[in-house]
Amino acid sequence: MTTKTKKNKVKFDFKTIKTFEDACTKLALDPKHLPDVSMIPAEFGKPIIAAYKLMIIFKAINDGWVTDWNDWSQYKYYPWYRVLSSGFGFSGTGYDGTYTHTGIGSRLCTDTSEKAMFVAEQFKAEYREYFLYSE
Repeated sequence: MTTKTKKNKVKFDFKTIKTFEDACTKLALDPKHLPDVSMIPAEFGKPIIAAYKLMIIFKAINDGWVTDWNDWSQYKYYPWYRVLSSGFGFSGTGYDGTYTHTGIGSRLCTDTSEKAMFVAEQFKAEYREYFLYSE
């Protein structure tokens, strides 16, 4: 879904990206083409595939916005999770504006808190695969 802005430009609705496949469609990628991790143990391959999927998802949702780590005034938002004994949960979003420190990788951020919260809730399974050890 799109809406028109003041200058008659079409604004992309990032909430239309609900799956990895949606992100691939937006970027004209084939969702079946995943990184080849056959030469490494499955326990390491799963988080690599999850990281790849998250990078594609963020690229699609960001719709051309690119992080400029040299611009300290540019806010960069990312989901923040807390892993508890009762499970894996979204705790909020964070941003870096005065220094460049991140715990999840520089590609996995957005320009708004709303986008980061959407990614956190919509793609929790991908983050679980990325962060948590499993066999």
